[in-house]
Amino acid sequence: MPPIPRPRLRAPSLLPSVSALAVLSLLAACAQPGPPHVALAATAPEAVGLAHGSGETARMPQARWWTALGDAQLDALIDQALAQQPSLAAARARAAQAAALADARRAANGPQVQGALEATRQRYTAHGLVPPPVAGNVFDSANLQATLAWSPDFFGLHRAELEASLGQARAAQADAAAAANTLAAQLARAYVALARVLADSEVAEQALVQRRAIERLTRERVGAGLDSQVELTQAQAAVPDAQAQTEALREQATLARRQIAVLAGQAPEALSTLAPRLAALALPALPEVLGADLLGRRPDIVAARWRVEAAHQGVSAARSEFYPNVNLVAFVGLNALGLNRLFEAGSRQAGIAPALRLPIFDGGRLRAQWGARQAERDAAIAQYNVAVLDAVKQAGDGLASAASIAQQQSLVGQTEAAAAKAYRFAQERYAAGLGNYLVVLSAESQVLAARRQALALQARALDVRLGLMNALGGGWSDDSLALQVAAH
Repeated sequence: MPPIPRPRLRAPSLLPSVSALAVLSLLAACAQPGPPHVALAATAPEAVGLAHGSGETARMPQARWWTALGDAQLDALIDQALAQQPSLAAARARAAQAAALADARRAANGPQVQGALEATRQRYTAHGLVPPPVAGNVFDSANLQATLAWSPDFFGLHRAELEASLGQARAAQADAAAAANTLAAQLARAYVALARVLADSEVAEQALVQRRAIERLTRERVGAGLDSQVELTQAQAAVPDAQAQTEALREQATLARRQIAVLAGQAPEALSTLAPRLAALALPALPEVLGADLLGRRPDIVAARWRVEAAHQGVSAARSEFYPNVNLVAFVGLNALGLNRLFEAGSRQAGIAPALRLPIFDGGRLRAQWGARQAERDAAIAQYNVAVLDAVKQAGDGLASAASIAQQQSLVGQTEAAAAKAYRFAQERYAAGLGNYLVVLSAESQVLAARRQALALQARALDVRLGLMNALGGGWSDDSLALQVAAH
């Protein structure tokens, strides 16, 4: 009986073990980033007193918040400003540029295919490295080649670089929105300021008429021996003072109109007849509380947050630089000496050229670069925290000022009512022959002063509301969804 053959024992394959060992060796040979760094903490909404609740967004400004003032002329001016103002166009151009750079980064991370066609007619030297029969003769040569290049993203470098570019693009978009909101607020506040100046001018004109009447009456009393030159000189001095106030208000109106025209993207003299009325402007509604959604509705805060995200991705990209980088290149084509032989089978050429870049020792360059990116992230977080604090302060200041102005208006209203009552009593006494007309004019001065104070508070109440609309984000919402989708 023939012996039963013993089965051969095959040695286990060493390829997986060797490959794993090679990868571990490569990773161990890489430059080391050093100890980890703890990033700064971003400010939480509750840390700055922002409330949470489901009803917070109902009282926040809506898009085109300036229409709440109820002035169609102002609406048209702001629409024109948003369409034509050069500074806003520059902000939008920067946003478009940042988005284009993000697109370029995304395109660079994918496979790249290039085609090349070259043709050369050349006389080859007879004393060079090229042997006869080429040496010393003129020949045509051609190269037709397609090249494929790709760098696989094994360690997330390309992804982090793309996310950093997208973060900057989103921040630029939010910056453009912040510029638009600020422009609308500036124009609306300038419009209110012009309305106040024009209302003050009407009161100043009344005051000028009154002081001229006082001067005339005092001159008559001096002629009758009832007053001295002291009273007359005082009355005369009051007239040019009132004229100076009227002229100052006229100057302020001119400058305000020029400012509004420039903000609207027009020539400075384009609105020389603009005459808004303060009494026709309505007060926008106030939010009851400052909600946590303030941080997502203010474009400057959103821009700061996107810059933090971009800086964080920059840290990740710098960290990925410590790992190997693989580049794959493949080419195929035709190359021949002599154009008539270019498309022969023997002219074919093809190849593959993998490359591995491994940072082993760089004198600390990568570690310094990583540290710089971490510092940039800390700076971005600090700027975000500053933006949050400023936003909460601006909005809180607006609410506090609005409440105080309402109280001041109530008190000034009482003063104005008392002055009007005293003026009426003075008129009645003069009509009954119980007093002179100077008492009437003096009482009228108190009425005019109280009216001017009431106009100032009315204009300030509008200005504070407009500033608050700007501080609350102007009804903006993050519109970077298209860039978010493009990232995936």
